[in-house]
Amino acid sequence: MVAFLRRVSGWTAIFIAAIFYPVIGLVLPLAIHAQVFWLIYLNVFGGVFCALTLLVWLLIRIAAGQRRNLLEWTSNLRQLNYREFEWLVGEVLRREGWTVREMSRDGIPDGNIDLELVRDGRRAIAQCKRWTANSVDVNEIRTFLGTLMREKLPANAGFFVTLSDFTEQARREGREAGIMLLDGPELFSRIEKVRRPELCPKCQAPMLLAKSPHGWWFRCKVNGCGGKRDLGRDPAKVVELLNDPCPWP
Repeated sequence: MVAFLRRVSGWTAIFIAAIFYPVIGLVLPLAIHAQVFWLIYLNVFGGVFCALTLLVWLLIRIAAGQRRNLLEWTSNLRQLNYREFEWLVGEVLRREGWTVREMSRDGIPDGNIDLELVRDGRRAIAQCKRWTANSVDVNEIRTFLGTLMREKLPANAGFFVTLSDFTEQARREGREAGIMLLDGPELFSRIEKVRRPELCPKCQAPMLLAKSPHGWWFRCKVNGCGGKRDLGRDPAKVVELLNDPCPWP
């Protein structure tokens, strides 16, 4: 059900909820000549199912919005926790054309797979290591190759992403096998390619989100330009950004 609600519009979710309530809560009890107890039970069940459908759809959309904002506004990737880092990598790959499914759940083993990816009928998997100091060594690469074999996938269907770096042996073995290796600089480069930033009204360069004693602003990154946008005039945008759990530039 959750997978289905990920793909539908809000109107479709409302339509489904609106159909199920009268069908389960009213039509079905009358069709089976239900007694009063079952009439009340099915009516309540239909109402709960209706509300739950809309709630799940809304939570999915909120989470998607948070991932988009995470990608657009995060400049210091080292401030992300491991879950936000996986979301960020997933959003980058999503914008590169992949259908992405996050596999990690708190307290549940992920089988060494953080992201499951599909594009043009091709399946791939990604392992995300939010490491900032230690380099990824060759043993991590070999473990990931074992995961690819277990999943019956070729080595070139694997993405290994880290904020730090790979040891020379790990990089050599990963490339020889065909794994896509993304270190911190390469990841940030791909982020910059898929970002859709707010553009400066003067020079059309990307702007940064900033706060002053007068409130929230977008300001141009180009020295001497002076282009800016007062978010006090756009309260909806302010609310969207302030609900973003990630740090801003």
